[in-house]
Amino acid sequence: MSVIIMILLIGLLILVHELGHLGAALLFKVKVDKFGIGLPIGPTLWEKKVGNITLIVHAFLFGGYVSFPDDDKDSNLPQNSPDRLMNKPIWQRAIIFSAGVIANVICAYVLVLLTAALWHNMPSGKFDIYVNDIVAPKEASVWQSGLKKGDKIIEVNGSQVNTKYGLNLYALYSASFDGKTNEGLAEKNCEYLKKLNPAYTKDEIIPEGLIVKIPEQIQKEEKVVLSRNVLNAVELYKPDETKLSDEQIKLRDKAKDQKFIETDGTFSLKDLAYALSDSERPLDIKVLRNGEVVALKTVYSDKDGLIGITLDRKEVLIPITGVKSAFSASWNYLYNETKSMIIVLKQLFTGKIPLKNMHGVVLITKMGGDIISSEGIFYGILLTAVISMNLAILNILPIPALDGGHLLFLIIEKIQGKPVDEEIANKIMTVFFSLLILLLVFVLFNDIYVLVKPLFIK
Repeated sequence: MSVIIMILLIGLLILVHELGHLGAALLFKVKVDKFGIGLPIGPTLWEKKVGNITLIVHAFLFGGYVSFPDDDKDSNLPQNSPDRLMNKPIWQRAIIFSAGVIANVICAYVLVLLTAALWHNMPSGKFDIYVNDIVAPKEASVWQSGLKKGDKIIEVNGSQVNTKYGLNLYALYSASFDGKTNEGLAEKNCEYLKKLNPAYTKDEIIPEGLIVKIPEQIQKEEKVVLSRNVLNAVELYKPDETKLSDEQIKLRDKAKDQKFIETDGTFSLKDLAYALSDSERPLDIKVLRNGEVVALKTVYSDKDGLIGITLDRKEVLIPITGVKSAFSASWNYLYNETKSMIIVLKQLFTGKIPLKNMHGVVLITKMGGDIISSEGIFYGILLTAVISMNLAILNILPIPALDGGHLLFLIIEKIQGKPVDEEIANKIMTVFFSLLILLLVFVLFNDIYVLVKPLFIK
């Protein structure tokens, strides 16, 4: 049921977007031939003519369009008719093309405001993180740290931790012996090795059967410090690290906690330096216990980036006390979510986030359904508002086949004093529309892969 609700909510956003275009077109007396919900892919579910407009519902529901006589070469409407879109002033066409985006922005704010009015609360994006239980093996460092059930996690490595997965991210990126290390650290440790073993050069393979001393001052990896964007899950953490080879990993395990190592004729001092540099990363955690801040003894994640505790997360809600606070909290919520989206999009376009992490409506619908089931309808409505803003931002991008692409052509028309050649414009639109379809297929594959992958993992 929750997934069906999420499908209806996303369908509402598509309807609102297309109604924006339709309303603006009718306002400026532009003739509209068709109003379609869904993309014209596959069968038509429903079709009816209302006045001069044909209403259509397609089987592929995730999309929509408003069709004008300008889109139909066989249209009987004269080319010089004032009812044609192309014959309207540039400013009117600009409003028509951007009306869908404007409608989505208004819809997003209304949905957030509606949530604030009905729920009398608004998520702050901040969480109180409590220790629910310690489930680590008895030899794990967390048992010696002084951590107790019920402790409130407030700080890790000097950073305030009040995001939903902040502690998890710190633990993950501080994984011990994870097969990666910093090149600068490895170079320093190589110098220590050379001083203690002056008979060998840095890169030579040391003959079998010899002894290499391991210095006591071998430097370990430094503690990780994450930015607010990483803690808020809008930016990936990409440390400057080098991956160890399989041979170096075996050497690391052999040399761990040793004062010397016997050579087997397969490694150099440089290899050993890299192996020794892949170490534990400290987690310095502070908790709030009985009203007092307690600094724990250093904790270390395991190789999988786990500390060995379960958490209880409680989101801090902003109470809505009146009309003014409802409008203010709604604005702040939508502003912060939009800013996060822009950061993510920027990273996606610059390649900082790989395309395999790009997902679409199928996974979003599944996630939205899960959110409604676990956290309630208000969180589902808020997610819908965020999706509405996302649609607005994506559609306004100056990419042909999107609303922003049409606006780009209008800007060119204004600059050069005449419309872009129709044949050239159509070719450009066709190419980018084809690329858009390919992207949709790729994203659909990503979504399906994420959903079915757990079924094949035992």
